[in-house]
Amino acid sequence: MEMENRSIASSELMIDEDLIQTPAQKSATITTIDLGGLLHPPLKLHEDVKEGCGGQVWPAGTILARYMIRKHSDLEGKEILAVARGCRITTKLYITDQETMLPLMRQNIQLNHLEDKVVAGVLNWGGTSLPTNLPHTSDIILAADCVYFEPSFPLLLETLSALVGKDSIVYFCFKKRRRADMQFMRMARKKFLVEEVQDDPDRDTYTRDSIFLYTFRKK
Repeated sequence: MEMENRSIASSELMIDEDLIQTPAQKSATITTIDLGGLLHPPLKLHEDVKEGCGGQVWPAGTILARYMIRKHSDLEGKEILAVARGCRITTKLYITDQETMLPLMRQNIQLNHLEDKVVAGVLNWGGTSLPTNLPHTSDIILAADCVYFEPSFPLLLETLSALVGKDSIVYFCFKKRRRADMQFMRMARKKFLVEEVQDDPDRDTYTRDSIFLYTFRKK
C-alpha cells in the first residue's frame, strides 16, 4: 500500500508562554510571501503577535523554506513534519503551535483555501507524549527559529528526540541572537548526528547575519 503523504508544520514547537519573551506589539497585517519567486501562487499570512511570538514570520523560516524548495522538491511519498513557516504545501500538512495560536492558524488556512490539505493542532515541547492526530515519527522534520530562550532548550530537544525515528532527518535553521544560543547546538550534538548544510546557494549571505542551517539524524 502506498504510504500516505503527511506533513506537520509550525513556526515553532510549543512551550508555555511564560517561558518566552513576547515580541514588541505591532499591528496585525496580512503579508504575501513568494520566497523570491519560488512560490506559485504566493502564500498569504495574517500576522498578529497579540497572542505571542508564533504570530509572525521569522527569518530562519523563510530561509529553510527556500532551501527545501530548491534542493528537496522531490519529496513525494515522504512523511514530513515541518516546524517552519513558508513551506510549499504539496501533501497533507499538519501545522502546530500553542493553544492560543489555533485561531490564527485556522484563519491562515482559510485565507489560502487549504482546508483540504492543512490541519491545525497543538504540540507541546517537553515529554514524549505526542498528540494522537500527529505522526509520531516522520521521514523529514523541519524546524526554524526555535532557538530563542535558553530554559526551553531541554524541552525542545526532548520533543525532537521523541519525533526522530531511525531513518528521520531534521533540517534545523536558526538565528544566533545571543551567545547562549550555541549552547543548544552543543546539547544537540550529544543527542544527534549534526552536520551543517553546505549546498545552499544563499549560505554565504545568511551566515553573515548569524543564521545557520543544520541537519540532525538519530545516533
